[in-house]
Amino acid sequence: MRLLSVVSCLLILAGCSSWQPQPEEIKPVPAERVLAFQQPLENAGEIVVTRDFGWRGGGCYIALLIDRELAARIHVGEQVRFQVPAGARIVGIGTDPLDDSLCGKLSLRREKLAKVVAGQTLEFRVISGNDVGFDILPVAPDAER
Repeated sequence: MRLLSVVSCLLILAGCSSWQPQPEEIKPVPAERVLAFQQPLENAGEIVVTRDFGWRGGGCYIALLIDRELAARIHVGEQVRFQVPAGARIVGIGTDPLDDSLCGKLSLRREKLAKVVAGQTLEFRVISGNDVGFDILPVAPDAER
């Protein structure tokens, strides 16, 4: 009986962590939720953000911020591409300011520095876990999918 209790608790906790979608499972963020950084630019790079699947916050959009400007509202299993000027950029996630439900009342702010080089693509993942809550992490250029 104790073993069953321990295994059940571990499964429940593991169920709250996110997992990376397979490439064929990823959907683009619909155009109405992509709000900025879509115009082609000279001397620019690209930032690609994919949100993991997971139960934690699965019913909520998360705000994607570029240089602290609302750029998109992303849901689980979605991906969005941004055209950004070369240089240092702040890529972040936060509470969706356009959401007037309970999801929009939460407190969330995580940021990473992205050093964008013209012609380069940088990738990030939005994850959720039991230990850190939500976070945005850079993806290594040659990471396995």
